[in-house]
Amino acid sequence: MRQVVLDTETTGIDPAEGHRIIEIGCVEMVERRLTGRNYHVYINPEREVEAEAITIHGITNEFLADKPKFADVADEFFEFIKGSELVIHNAAFDIGFMDSEFGRLKPVRKTEDYCGVVDSLAVARARHPGQKNNLDALCKRYGVDNSNRELHGALLDAEILAEVYLLLTGGQTALSLDAGSENGGLDGGLRRLSADRPALPVISATEAEHEAHQSFMSALEKQAGTTVWSKLEESV
Repeated sequence: MRQVVLDTETTGIDPAEGHRIIEIGCVEMVERRLTGRNYHVYINPEREVEAEAITIHGITNEFLADKPKFADVADEFFEFIKGSELVIHNAAFDIGFMDSEFGRLKPVRKTEDYCGVVDSLAVARARHPGQKNNLDALCKRYGVDNSNRELHGALLDAEILAEVYLLLTGGQTALSLDAGSENGGLDGGLRRLSADRPALPVISATEAEHEAHQSFMSALEKQAGTTVWSKLEESV
């Protein structure tokens, strides 16, 4: 299964008001393992970035002035995500912007016609109802380091979300107990102990512990009658 963890940054919050994508960050996973293959691009939105949006992601109009337009990167971006399952936090937001951008071009492409979509926010809300489930809250809950996330950034957020999503949905799923598997039975992080490891010590009960045990068993038999343990001892 190929998944692409995706995030975008935008000029504002509503594509219906003409707001555009200014950054795309994608991280590829195959069989729930990071492949190291990413996609990242900044985009000239052909309009001003709202001041409020800049306070969130720090991407200025001056920085974007010489960046490619969406039409210039649309095909390579589409090829990267096509046929994958997209993992997006608050997916409706990003998909809405992506469909708006693709809708300006020919042929018109609708994201969900070519990709599956998993909303990691919906997954988090189902697992942790009534709690904060934004990315920062999930990082804190699952012990994911987000100390470099002073501002939102599409690629950084996609990388963090990939780690959070794997933990949120149960970590690595390929767990093999077969020592004959091609990677030695180490699938999914399973670590086998060496066959020549030192034997574990056997610690016997002390005389005082034996006496305490016998006192407890005698008291138990007085209350309950003959116990299973006494029958086992008699049969030994």
